[in-house]
Amino acid sequence: MLCHAGFNQSHTKLIKLSKNSFSRQVSLLVGGTAAAQLLNVLSLPFLTRLYSPSEFGILAIYVSIINIVASVACLRLEIAIPIPRHDREAARLLVISILSALSICLLTAAIVFIFKSEIDLLLGKQALEKYYWLIPIGIMGNSLYASFQYWTTRKKRFTLIAKTKVVQAVGSIGTQILLAGLGFNSFGLLIGYVVSSSAGFVSLSRETRNQEKNKFRNIRPRALLHTLKKYQRFPKYSTLEALGNSTALQVPILMIASLSLGPEVGYLMLATRVMAAPMTLIGRAVGQVYLSRAPDEFREGTLHTFTNTILSGLVKTGVGPLIFAGIVSPYIFPLVFGSSWQRAGEIVSWMTPWFVMQFITSPISMTLHVLNRQRSALVLQMLGLAMRVGSVLLAASIAKPYVIEAYAISGFVFYSIYFLVVVLSADLEIKDALKALGKGFPIILAWGGLGVLSILILRHF
Repeated sequence: MLCHAGFNQSHTKLIKLSKNSFSRQVSLLVGGTAAAQLLNVLSLPFLTRLYSPSEFGILAIYVSIINIVASVACLRLEIAIPIPRHDREAARLLVISILSALSICLLTAAIVFIFKSEIDLLLGKQALEKYYWLIPIGIMGNSLYASFQYWTTRKKRFTLIAKTKVVQAVGSIGTQILLAGLGFNSFGLLIGYVVSSSAGFVSLSRETRNQEKNKFRNIRPRALLHTLKKYQRFPKYSTLEALGNSTALQVPILMIASLSLGPEVGYLMLATRVMAAPMTLIGRAVGQVYLSRAPDEFREGTLHTFTNTILSGLVKTGVGPLIFAGIVSPYIFPLVFGSSWQRAGEIVSWMTPWFVMQFITSPISMTLHVLNRQRSALVLQMLGLAMRVGSVLLAASIAKPYVIEAYAISGFVFYSIYFLVVVLSADLEIKDALKALGKGFPIILAWGGLGVLSILILRHF
């Protein structure tokens, strides 16, 4: 809501960057994600008045658990699906991903059932205890959607992916508002998330079955084992990398919750949801199409040029609105989401440098996988885990009220390091990368000035 209008203008600029097929593919995904994110953001002022910061805190704990497990449920073989030359091999990767997700889901259900009391004691949140049964369901929906989304990306059916984004948003919002009206409180938020993470899987799987049914016939166990062995670097290295990334992001949230810092986790949840909207609008959409194109660019020896072009486009279209949001959030949040949510706006300001670096790094980070450098990606994620968890522990011991601020600073430092590694891996000269960043400086400066002007106006009135 804070910068969605700005991103609509930025989207137009992005489409004008090039007339080639890549830009058209990006526009399809951006259009779908824009509509979905617009719906999600517009719903937040209603949801923050239907649900309390503490109830959003329960959602934050649930989402953190889901994200940690779901990130590795497919053994990261799902991200390899767009890479093979032949569809038969990619189909085997999809089958292995689904089988792995089913196995992890069953294992998680068993762990939750057996160790429910211990988990609840560890989290320090009695309110989540009665919702543990939703954890395996959330993991399954999340994993299946991700697997079929990568297959659909391989087939370049970006319109279909865009449609599923809208379905997810409508289903989630409708569920959360309806259940809040019926008095279900935090349960409504959790069910809404399950709908959001899994809706769209049916349409993606149906399209796959209708269009490529023959590619999935006669897949034998021996062929699956052969494919698994060929792509063993993904489970061996990328799984640990993804686990490191997700735990680095989610474990600090669980730690903050266990520290009993009141509704702080709920404020953090709203802050990240609001800022995820513009980041998803362009960043993730570009990243998904980048993955579909990067293998071909690498084979042609033009990956560095391609990466530089994408980096320049990201800076011009996304960084400015993020800066604007970071400046005005402490003043806008109480007006938009209610007086009890001002703290969430302050958190956005602290996290803006992190979000900026993540926005320009994440779409091109798949370079490491295209180059088969999963080990480097693993080391980076382990570094990120150590930095974020360490920052929370340090702040908790010497400055407990500033735990989230310390968490935000550690995120910025980590993504700055990650950016440098990805740029160098793509054989992109640092000076060329800096030039790409510098081209967007006038736009960023204009957005910053607009933010300061907005604050002066808000203070006056």
